[in-house]
Amino acid sequence: MNSPEAPLMFSQLPQPLRYAQALLEHFSRLAGLTDSRRLCQGLVESASQLTGCELSQLYLLDDTHTQLTLAAEWHENNWQIREQAGLPSDYHREQLLQYCLCQNQILAIDTLDSSLHDTAFLPDSATPWRTLLCLPLLSEARHVLGVLLTASTQSLRLGNFADSLGLLGNFTVSQLGLLQRVDTVPAPATAEPAPDRPCPSGYGLIGNSPAMRTLYQLLGKVLHNPVNVLLTGETGTGKELVARAIHDYGFRRTRPFVVQNCASLPENLLESEMFGYRKGAFSGADRDHTGLLDAADTGTLFLDEIGDMPLSLQAKLLRVLQEGEVRPLGSTDTHKVDVRIIAATHRDLKLLVEAGTFREDLYYRLAHFPIELPPLQERGQDILQLARHFAEQACVFLQRPLCRWSQAAESQLLGYPFPGNVRELKGVVERAILLCDGNELLPEHFSLEDAADTSRNLRERLEQVERNLLIESLRRNQGNQTSAATELGLPRRTLLYRMQRLNICAADIRSREKADARQ
Repeated sequence: MNSPEAPLMFSQLPQPLRYAQALLEHFSRLAGLTDSRRLCQGLVESASQLTGCELSQLYLLDDTHTQLTLAAEWHENNWQIREQAGLPSDYHREQLLQYCLCQNQILAIDTLDSSLHDTAFLPDSATPWRTLLCLPLLSEARHVLGVLLTASTQSLRLGNFADSLGLLGNFTVSQLGLLQRVDTVPAPATAEPAPDRPCPSGYGLIGNSPAMRTLYQLLGKVLHNPVNVLLTGETGTGKELVARAIHDYGFRRTRPFVVQNCASLPENLLESEMFGYRKGAFSGADRDHTGLLDAADTGTLFLDEIGDMPLSLQAKLLRVLQEGEVRPLGSTDTHKVDVRIIAATHRDLKLLVEAGTFREDLYYRLAHFPIELPPLQERGQDILQLARHFAEQACVFLQRPLCRWSQAAESQLLGYPFPGNVRELKGVVERAILLCDGNELLPEHFSLEDAADTSRNLRERLEQVERNLLIESLRRNQGNQTSAATELGLPRRTLLYRMQRLNICAADIRSREKADARQ
């Protein structure tokens, strides 16, 4: 107890010396356990006894860091086993656990209110749960491995136990890691991924198409794993958004996210920006300058258009990836950095390697986990979901009421190939909002008439579908244009415009109706 930090850890407890002695005994007992299951059970039992709580739970992330598993539970002086013990790591219903896990923050609630907090993950209790403590469990590299939870139906100051329980929990997960590395116990059967596990989705991205759900699954594999990621795909597919999602929802979320486009700067300037320089390194270097790699230390560096990086600079980047070392320009000393690299390109790096313009060793270093983003034309109804999102953003920015979408405008968007992908869609929608004088987006508001020849047949078919739809509505309403417009949800002037553009004559519709009636 001579350490200046020890009194601070136990100062808020009623009997600090007795508690410290009990904590040491629990450390010793857990250190002697050589079975993973008993070690998990021992931790929750110790947490419950040290805090006086009726409940203690241990949640652990699996090897892929995409599922949180209830590894052990101590409830009312007994170990408990629950059937549904697995939860996706991006779950939405257990916000308290999610906050602790994703934000790497201690969560202590002295007054737990079931009307404010979703506590479905807690077992049923005759007396409502009143206090809760959630602790993130960390590896030696400060990566989140799980959550230790204690809860009580009594009014307890559980936050006072956070530091000591955190040490005990981190010690336990470290012991679990040692046991796994020496293979003292076989992997449990539950370690295999459940075949019917729902696909995680979201990560701040928009879209529910099969292509995007596949993308979400791949993102879930790398969120909490320190591997380099290579994002490929056509231009405009949202590679920077995906890179930011990996950072914001991963274990480095609280650290810097730095972006650099490798095609935007000449070679010398790009090198000085990435690695920094010392005063006097070159003409005009009148002070030390911190590079992007140092700025992104402990965080993420996103290198867009990596295929355009000069060969000489590729060699220096390779050393960063291999050794984690950076040497600024004008310096003879190197220093270590801990940076996760996410690279992106719309070019085929394998072809660049064959052409000798991209280093093969760097390619394999970057492509530990390649993810290809789907083009927009393969995402189906995501096009409309994205279009509505961009339209709402534009309306809010312009401070105007939200616009409705006509079926014809939606059909036109679905039929257009969008060679510029999401970036082009965003520009098209924003322009349409500016052109729309009323409150309904129509096909004429979208500049899609100059589509490539390969889409002309499709556009003609869409126009034929629209023409048939208008004719059928007019026939049902005996040629009454006002009634037809109301049925279609269009202003009458819009219906007249579409009829004129599609060569539909109301007189012909009425004549056809009379002829059918006589027959």
